[in-house]
Amino acid sequence: MAVYELEPAKFYYTFGPHEPALRVHSGDTVVVVTRDAFGYDSHRNPLPEAMKQRVPGTSLKESNPLVGPIYVEEAEEGDLLAVHIRRIRINRDFAISKQSKNFGSLTGEYEGHILLYNDPIPTMWYEWKLDLERNVGILELPGSRLGKVEVPLRPFIGSIGVAPAFGREETSLTPGEFGGNMDCIETREGTTLYLPVWARGAYLLLGDVHALQGDGELNGTALEVTAEVTLKVEVMKGRRAGWPRIEDEDYIMTVGSTRPLMDCVRLAQMELLRWLVEEYGFRKEDAWQLNSQVGAMRIGNVVDPCYSVVAKFPKRYLMTGRYAMS
Repeated sequence: MAVYELEPAKFYYTFGPHEPALRVHSGDTVVVVTRDAFGYDSHRNPLPEAMKQRVPGTSLKESNPLVGPIYVEEAEEGDLLAVHIRRIRINRDFAISKQSKNFGSLTGEYEGHILLYNDPIPTMWYEWKLDLERNVGILELPGSRLGKVEVPLRPFIGSIGVAPAFGREETSLTPGEFGGNMDCIETREGTTLYLPVWARGAYLLLGDVHALQGDGELNGTALEVTAEVTLKVEVMKGRRAGWPRIEDEDYIMTVGSTRPLMDCVRLAQMELLRWLVEEYGFRKEDAWQLNSQVGAMRIGNVVDPCYSVVAKFPKRYLMTGRYAMS
């Protein structure tokens, strides 16, 4: 199995079947270095114009620049692509966060679609210091009695996905059946993300690494950073899924993304039920009963064009280890 270092010539603002930046085989490992959500690299250099995706006749939202696509030779429509997240190494000592006008969970607005009579909130930038040896983020709060706060870092990939179904292209700001900007803290080092393959080759793209984020990404941003990310990709034949699935040491999880938020819950829970029935031998009614008592949920985001909810089932209650992580 080969190991590749991908040095991108272009970053994308959409998920789709773009010209592959790298072709690999199932079982190969890829190392990439990401830009942050604003396009800055580890030295705070902005993304050069020549490296930005452009579409003639229209403009793109320049957020969450994505590395890739990684074309996986064995991947066919209907397969499942396992993305084993081996390592996420933050490679700079600061993180950027902000609140923006017309964006976030309390505005009722989104990028030009103004829903409120009130004036928008002011745009404010925050810069966190990162102590990578101690694995903490430090924020000065001159307007607060605390003065300063330190919090433990929990890095994860905010935006990762494949080409969407039916030949669509989707902005790097939105999640869906293809993965995308789910902003789920579960896509961290040591987990496996399972993505349904909707197009031959899968066309895996990723970016938007976060050093830390609370549930919902409430103000629209996390601790936005750059990182070196190591992934192993594996094509799983004979396994199907309708929505992204995640597995770590303790849980199997599913992600539903849409609006309104309650429909995210339904999508994630139905996908989890299918997983429990089809691969772990539960009767649907029994899985629903047990999950209702021992399951967990968390909100990935409530700020993107589609929201995301993660449904979680404890692995200690599974009937078989048939599909343990490799």
